[in-house]
Amino acid sequence: MNTVIKNISSASYLACANCGKTYNIQQRQTFATCCNQPLFTYYNISNYSKEELIQQPKNLWRYAAMLPLFYQDNIVSLEEGFTPMHILHKTQLKYAVNKMYVKDEGTNPTGSFKARGLSVAISKAKELGITHCIIPTAGNAGGAMSAYCTKAGLKATVVMPKLSAQLIKDEVQLYGGELIEVNGFIQDCGKIVQKIAADTGAFDMSTMKEPYRLEGKKTLGYEIAEQLNWQLPDVIVYPTGGGTGLIGMWKAFEELKNLKWLISNKKPKMVIVQIKNCNPMIQMIKNGKKDADFKPSYSIANGLVVPTPFAEKSILEVITESNGTGIDVSESDITQSIQEMARTEGLLLSPEGAAAFAGFKKLVEKKWIEEHESVCIINTGSWFKYH
Repeated sequence: MNTVIKNISSASYLACANCGKTYNIQQRQTFATCCNQPLFTYYNISNYSKEELIQQPKNLWRYAAMLPLFYQDNIVSLEEGFTPMHILHKTQLKYAVNKMYVKDEGTNPTGSFKARGLSVAISKAKELGITHCIIPTAGNAGGAMSAYCTKAGLKATVVMPKLSAQLIKDEVQLYGGELIEVNGFIQDCGKIVQKIAADTGAFDMSTMKEPYRLEGKKTLGYEIAEQLNWQLPDVIVYPTGGGTGLIGMWKAFEELKNLKWLISNKKPKMVIVQIKNCNPMIQMIKNGKKDADFKPSYSIANGLVVPTPFAEKSILEVITESNGTGIDVSESDITQSIQEMARTEGLLLSPEGAAAFAGFKKLVEKKWIEEHESVCIINTGSWFKYH
């Protein structure tokens, strides 16, 4: 029997991202069936102070009071989070911006920012008595889920496109996950996951179709704020597939504002970067709808090949509320940006992180990003996982 550890979480309830209908946080939940939209976790944050962080571990669980886990002994951690924030001195001079940062998520366990979401989601699954988790993934989320399920003693089933990197397929199996390969993209994997979940009772960990991966990803926003001494950058550039990190950071900034931890309540302009091979959100931003003849194709940035993101509405809301924008980049833009960052700053970006850098350069060229602004690019994973 678990015993409550005082103040480990101030989570209070779940609510529909669209209409605000509340759902019981003590029970197993997926998404808001009222509106077919994601569920967000809300907290009672009246007495949480940043001074309490001094005693906390240097991983994402330092923010446990703002995470949804009630019992400390259910934490499943591989020391994820608190990743480096690099200042790019040469790059900020070259592109004439005030400050330029890369938040490098490639140093996380399992080599990507997916470790954040899956640490929290698998911890909560363990707390709720779930024994079998299943996920559709372009790659990195499957590796992360397999690792955390193994540590938690849960069964993991990963459904992945055949075109995903072989190294990531090997990773899933090394961690003991069951791997199912599919001819197609992530939405094809999602259909198979729904069937298997219905047949076996496995819990579906699809992006934004359960509430807690979002809570893990939002710690990116807490860390960016803490590492910059509670002063947020003017612009955050985020490579966007399913959009969990984008929505999570925006949620974190609102929570930090309510906590009164920020020096200024001015929040960043949020930029999404997609690839020309799969750019549904850019189509929505430009035209208000997706092109009728839109068909995705393979990209070296396979994490961005997400043709139908479930949280589409929430992604667009973040762009609107933040006065942000979206831009798409080509495969050659990505390759060139990997080389440029490696040769200029000594950093190897994942293809998705390089897409964000390529998008940044295009927005500087268009003068959308201005000289006085500070910019943070999110590198979502390790270059080494793609080779």
